[in-house]
Amino acid sequence: MSLQIVPISTVEANAFVQSYHRHNKISAQLAKFSIGASDGERLVGVAIVSLPVARMLNDGVTAEVRRCCVLDDAPKGTCSFLYARCWKVWSALGGHRLITYTLQTESGASLRGAGWRIVGETPGHSKGWINRPGREWQAITGQAKFRWEIA
Repeated sequence: MSLQIVPISTVEANAFVQSYHRHNKISAQLAKFSIGASDGERLVGVAIVSLPVARMLNDGVTAEVRRCCVLDDAPKGTCSFLYARCWKVWSALGGHRLITYTLQTESGASLRGAGWRIVGETPGHSKGWINRPGREWQAITGQAKFRWEIA
């Protein structure tokens, strides 16, 4: 079964994330674009790309895949497919670097399969992270992560 990219709004992508993501909530903040993956019959995954959360990485040519979410029964390789297409879209828009984060307990196989590499580690953040309006602390925020990139 082959996958196809389908246009999707960030509102639609966030609704998918709200319904199916195993540990993150929606991510509408500063979205640049969202894409969907279809198996030809239904939407099986989405990715949301935004400005980087880390201010020091927001250089105008770097974006961040904030959410990648697929159905449990999505075809094998759907996450890699979405990560690869996010890079293709971002580079076509003139972007030079795309980043994302995974929990250190996650394998990262989808990212490696799409040509990404680990470039750093970040510690978990305390509840003090909610220093701006609209930020909501999630338990996932307190866990250590790997930062991945493709350029």
